[in-house]
Amino acid sequence: MNTQELWVQRSDLRKTKVVTRELAPLADGEVLVAIDKFALTANNVSYAVSGDFIGYWKYYPAEGEWGKVPVWGFADVVESRCADIAIGERIWGFFPMGTHITLKPSKVLAGQFTDVTEHRRPLPGLYNDYMRTQNDPPAVKAMEDARCVLFPLFATSYVLYDYLVANAFFGASQVIVGSASSKTGFGLAYLIHHDKAANRQVVGLTSPQNISFVEKLSVCDQVVAYGDIAKLDRTKATAFVDMAGSAAVITAIHTYFGENVKESCIVGATHWEADRKRGELPGAKPAFFFAPSHIGKRNAEWGPGVLIGKAMAASAKIAASIADEFEITHGRGAVAVEKVFLALVNNDVPPSKGLMLSMKA
Repeated sequence: MNTQELWVQRSDLRKTKVVTRELAPLADGEVLVAIDKFALTANNVSYAVSGDFIGYWKYYPAEGEWGKVPVWGFADVVESRCADIAIGERIWGFFPMGTHITLKPSKVLAGQFTDVTEHRRPLPGLYNDYMRTQNDPPAVKAMEDARCVLFPLFATSYVLYDYLVANAFFGASQVIVGSASSKTGFGLAYLIHHDKAANRQVVGLTSPQNISFVEKLSVCDQVVAYGDIAKLDRTKATAFVDMAGSAAVITAIHTYFGENVKESCIVGATHWEADRKRGELPGAKPAFFFAPSHIGKRNAEWGPGVLIGKAMAASAKIAASIADEFEITHGRGAVAVEKVFLALVNNDVPPSKGLMLSMKA
């Protein structure tokens, strides 16, 4: 059995190639899945940018200077040597941009299993879990595309929101969301805006061309362009949650608000080519937010899976709320996948569009 995959050069995301390789025969306990469809968003570019730092390149290793950017999607079991997983099962989870992959299920439950392929065992477990969808209610099955395009991002929004709530928003009276047009960004804004108990102002920072889109979502009390930070009230205690990853934006926020920056949380890299070097800054020290760490904390406090359950429920609610402002389109074949990935790298995809792809022609 062969698989066709899209590989990306780790040091230059604009260089890609389509690779066909032979899969090894299944060993005892393994399953072969055919990847049916997957989402591509700016978040996948962030995975590539932080691939060495967090380990995203390690989930599906390639060769030499090449890597496989992981994606969220659906796959069907086409061959099984695992007694607990039947041929024909449909699963949702973390895959490469390809047509097939071999998994080794363990900890098999009615609704999920964990892949314990040897090289994945040391990696953050969140991305090793796969949902078994055969018993999903019809309403959930009808949201397959949204589950790929939006749910992983809105789930991160919820984890961020819970992190802020757990820390009483670090004493801040307002939350500034950098790259508010990103799905994780406006998901976070939605959750804070609709939590009346939080009683925090939400400011959306975005590019000038995306101001109209963010304003239409009606989840920010104020929307400003990156160049208009001076329009904000610098006397307010502020929590800054940044999806952009630009040193210039981070520096501008810290310089303007000074010691009123009570929390500075770096989540993504939508401005992936921006300079990331920055000197000492006033206010809270900027720190990378790693969602699995907070999930692990809540798992210990609330029990395994409780936070993720809350996050998935919130994701469905946020997805329904933006249905009129968001369009999901589809593409098939390696050429289409390659074209869409490069469009995301070049920031040529508007925030109002979601993209579902398949490597199958």
